[in-house]
Amino acid sequence: MSRLTASLKSQGWAIAWTVFILILCSIKMPASDGSAGFFFAGFDKMVHLGFFFVLTILLFFGRIRSKHNYSFRKLTIFKIILITAGLGGGIELMQLAFFDYRGAEWWDFACDMFGVMMGIFSYMLLHKFDFHENKI
Repeated sequence: MSRLTASLKSQGWAIAWTVFILILCSIKMPASDGSAGFFFAGFDKMVHLGFFFVLTILLFFGRIRSKHNYSFRKLTIFKIILITAGLGGGIELMQLAFFDYRGAEWWDFACDMFGVMMGIFSYMLLHKFDFHENKI
């Protein structure tokens, strides 16, 4: 099995979640015209944040599975930021260019990146936790 194939296989959950995000960001949703939102005002922003938080965690999980360790590398974090920023920006451009029932918003992209930063922070916090002595 090639290195790329093994890497993609370990990222299976992240790839599936990305497809899920793309589908949900492409379909027409109730109140996607900027009004109160699906459940309450700002619900759309929370969804973006949650989508990208989970995606970030799944990307870290896939990396851990492929490398068989929990090593903390700045390059991994940089790659995750690039991948998720590309996806978030691509979704907003797709909504701007192809869908008349969806709109591109800077705040959606910002919430995507807040979710990514929350995921990175969670990984860094848990990585620094000393599990053997139960100390932070």
